[in-house]
Amino acid sequence: MQETDDDVTDRVFKALADPTRRAVLDRLRADNGLTLTALGEGVGMARQSLTQHVDVLVEAGLVVLVRSGRLRLHYLDPGPVRRVLQRWVSVFDEPRLHALDTIRTTAEEISMSDTHAPPVPEYVYVTYIRATPEQVWQALTDADLTARYWGHRNESDWAAGATWHHRPLDGGKDDIVGRVLDADPPRRLRFTFEAPQEFPGADPSVVTFTLEAGNGITRLHVVHENLADVTALEQISHGWSAVLANLKSLLETGEALPQQPWEMAAVHHPGAGA
Repeated sequence: MQETDDDVTDRVFKALADPTRRAVLDRLRADNGLTLTALGEGVGMARQSLTQHVDVLVEAGLVVLVRSGRLRLHYLDPGPVRRVLQRWVSVFDEPRLHALDTIRTTAEEISMSDTHAPPVPEYVYVTYIRATPEQVWQALTDADLTARYWGHRNESDWAAGATWHHRPLDGGKDDIVGRVLDADPPRRLRFTFEAPQEFPGADPSVVTFTLEAGNGITRLHVVHENLADVTALEQISHGWSAVLANLKSLLETGEALPQQPWEMAAVHHPGAGA
C-alpha cells in the first residue's frame, strides 16, 4: 500500500507526543551527531529504553543514523516537522510567521552575552535516489552534470588536497571555492566550502557527502558544518534542498526540474540559492 501524507503526519505526531522523545530531540539540537551512549548520558536513560524511543524517532524521519567507522551517530533532521507545518501554514502566512520568529530569535540573542551564545547547528539532509552510488558520485563531481542541475560547474579532480571551484555558467567569478579534505569514491566526499562574497572573513565551512547503496537506490546523506552564523544556516538550508531536488530529478528522469527550485526558494527566503 502506498504511503500517504497522513501516514507521515501520524508518525511525526506520535514521535513528538512523548516528552522523553522530545528530550532526545532537544539533546541532539544542542549537540548533533551523538552515539547512543552519549545520547543516553544526556537524557539519563537506560540503553534499552532509549533504543526504543530512538527507533520511533528514526521511523518518523526525525532522527537519522549515520555510520562513521564502527560508530553509529544520531543526527536531528527537522525536515518532517517542517513538511507537516507546511500542510497548514500557507505561503501567505509564512513570511509573517518568519518575521515574528526572527524578532523572537533576535530578542533572545540580545538577552544573552556573547560568551554564552549557542553554537550554530550543523545542517543535515538525507535523500534517497533511484540510481547507483557510482551514478550519484558522478553527478556530484562531474562539472558538465553539475551545470545541468546546479547552474554552476563544480570543477576539480576531487583528489584529497585538490582545490575545487563553483563556477557560474556565464564565466563570472567563482561563487564558492574550497579544498578536498577526503575522497573515497563512490562512498564519501568531504571538502571545505568558502563563500567569500557572502561571508567575507569567515572560516570555511565543511561539507560531507556520504553515499550508501540500497536495493536499486542510493541513500545520499549531506552534512554541512562549521557555519558562520544562523543567517548562513538558513541560506544553505534552502539552497541544499533545492539543489538536491534537482539532482534527484536529473538522475531519475534524465531531466532537471522544469523550474530551477532555488528560484522558488528565493521568493520566500531571499539569499537561498547555492
